[in-house]
Amino acid sequence: MAPISIKTVLISESVDPRCRAILEENGIRVTEKQNMKKDDLMAEIKNYDGLVVRSATKVTADVIDAADNLKIIGRAGTGVDNVDVDAATKKGIIVMNTPSGNTISAAELTCALLMSLSRHVPQAAMSMKQGNWDRKKFMGAELYGKVLGIVGLGRIGKEVASRMQSFGMRTIGYDPITPPEVTASWGVEQMSLEQLWPLCDYITVHTPLIPSTVGLLNDKSFAKCKTGVKVVNCARGGIIDEDALLRALQTGQCGGAGLDVFVEEPPKNRSLIDHPNCISCPHLGASTQEAQARCGEDIALQIVDMVNGKKLVGAVNAQVLASTFSQDSNQLIKLGEAVGAVLQSCAAAEKPFSHVKITTQGDCMKSSTGFMTSSVLVGLLNPKSGCCPNLINVLSLAKESGITVNQSHCASDEASSGVCKVEVMSNGCSYKASGSVQGGVPVLLELSESVFRQPVSLTGNLLFFKASANPQLLSSVAGCLASEGVEIESFSAPADRTGDLWYCVGISSLLRDLGALKPLVKDAAQLTV
Repeated sequence: MAPISIKTVLISESVDPRCRAILEENGIRVTEKQNMKKDDLMAEIKNYDGLVVRSATKVTADVIDAADNLKIIGRAGTGVDNVDVDAATKKGIIVMNTPSGNTISAAELTCALLMSLSRHVPQAAMSMKQGNWDRKKFMGAELYGKVLGIVGLGRIGKEVASRMQSFGMRTIGYDPITPPEVTASWGVEQMSLEQLWPLCDYITVHTPLIPSTVGLLNDKSFAKCKTGVKVVNCARGGIIDEDALLRALQTGQCGGAGLDVFVEEPPKNRSLIDHPNCISCPHLGASTQEAQARCGEDIALQIVDMVNGKKLVGAVNAQVLASTFSQDSNQLIKLGEAVGAVLQSCAAAEKPFSHVKITTQGDCMKSSTGFMTSSVLVGLLNPKSGCCPNLINVLSLAKESGITVNQSHCASDEASSGVCKVEVMSNGCSYKASGSVQGGVPVLLELSESVFRQPVSLTGNLLFFKASANPQLLSSVAGCLASEGVEIESFSAPADRTGDLWYCVGISSLLRDLGALKPLVKDAAQLTV
């Protein structure tokens, strides 16, 4: 991956001091400004390459639009609900979180709420403070032998299962991504939600807040549960429908709720919080000294590792970059961008493009199809059109431009060969190119049926022209270039000598006007790679 330069970072919230220390130890200037209003953040963010937030800073589309130099938004915590990821992606900004930083803390709080629900610990403590001694009023139940339903079997769900199994609970769960055989090795039996609801004595949710999980526990879900089921939400407000939960608490269908998160924070509607069978906390899932230290340190280390080209961890919108941290991938990315730029230049008269097909060939290219597709599109999309394409945003930019993109991989007879083939279509016309990396240098092998006798080194100033083969062609072109003060540095001709063919000339500088070649060639294009 081309190095991402991060020289200045703004920390807009209170994070562990290790975050700043690690960044500064690696040559990054850090400014800390907390409790900024939106307008202040929009004015300030223009000066920085990176932004580190927790959950209070709302990184909206307006803030992102004002961030002219921003390359990364780092969330010191799990989830990125407070960041407009779509807007960041469109602008080519990496959004990164610390996926494991608060795992233990969130799991422990979940377990604490489960135990508090079973024994009414907060209510009993409050009653004692009021001078009461109500042993009968706070009769509880053992967790031993009860069924815990875990909705969402990621890192936190796994840790909750492990801890509650030690209390003798039977753990069942649901997750559309984690395979059942994997969760079975943790002692969690997977099943559908319809199967899960009626079996549970307790339910805890650990999913992200996405359209499919909003209101996951609602009136219909509660009606399918055991009477008196107890629920916990330490994930995201809105996964449990708050109005439905209040109705279930009022009827006794839900016997108790432990809530650390809410749709609105802090909640203005107190009816749910004030219910006697609801235990609530002010979003404390990650509020431990250890979690904050871990998240602050993790986000700094992840940024430093990315800048140093070591690895990419925690990126939520730039998965394509994860496999680009090697010298080989850097060369392939340069190849893709160069091939795309050649086709962009040669097919410029036929734009806009309607269809792009990218095919990688050879075993060594098998794992690179994703980033090769993106790198080709970066070369194809003209930055002068108002967009700034990069590997993060280029797929969405292509979609917005109405370009259909197809990518595929095919095997090669020679395991060592690695070729990228690209075809672009527009207005019924098709242009093709293929290239590879040879000796650590990207080269062009073919351009629209013209197979070059010697591969074209994709570096420097290149002039492509289309003409019929004749003995005077090169000398005529050389004379025209000389009259324009341009020297020929290399020449590549096609192996075939029949029909209209593409030639390539390496030149000392670009021509001021390609029209000078019109009497000699049928088409011409030039670019700097």
